[in-house]
Amino acid sequence: MNDIKYRYNEDMILNEITDYVNATYSQHYVTEGELQIIDVWKSLGSLDTTARDTAIKYLGRFGKKEGNNRKDLLKAIHYIMLMMYDTKDQ
Repeated sequence: MNDIKYRYNEDMILNEITDYVNATYSQHYVTEGELQIIDVWKSLGSLDTTARDTAIKYLGRFGKKEGNNRKDLLKAIHYIMLMMYDTKDQ
């Protein structure tokens, strides 16, 4: 059991991020075993920079498109997670 008393609702935010990422897997246009664009970026060696640039795009868009659209923050976090995946061995 988790005994941490989160002061800033980090536990709820992590659950929201997990729910968002899980939902993206039902939105993909390819089926299991087929290439995703992220696989292509990885094979080209550009996943870290492309994911970084895309995260920056969503952070820059926050507050402009549809107001303070929380989904832009979730998208930015997801791309940051992809950067972390790509740089895990560095």
